[in-house]
Amino acid sequence: MNPVLAAGQLIVSVALSFAILLQSRGSGLGGTFGGDSAVYRSRRGIERRLWQFTIVLIALFVMFSLAGYILSPSVAA
Repeated sequence: MNPVLAAGQLIVSVALSFAILLQSRGSGLGGTFGGDSAVYRSRRGIERRLWQFTIVLIALFVMFSLAGYILSPSVAA
């Protein structure tokens, strides 16, 4: 794999991990197992921007992965 693509994918993956961890979903383990409140709430402000940033990072990660796969030298069997 191209070292530039590998470094870019590594940076994007670390940023994606942090973006996912920063998003709050429920409180404690109750939200993990479906104990979250049933009240509908829309994302606002920084929470919405973080959600959009996470989607952009996911798209970048997929693009880096596909570019690394396409540009990698093929190995003959």
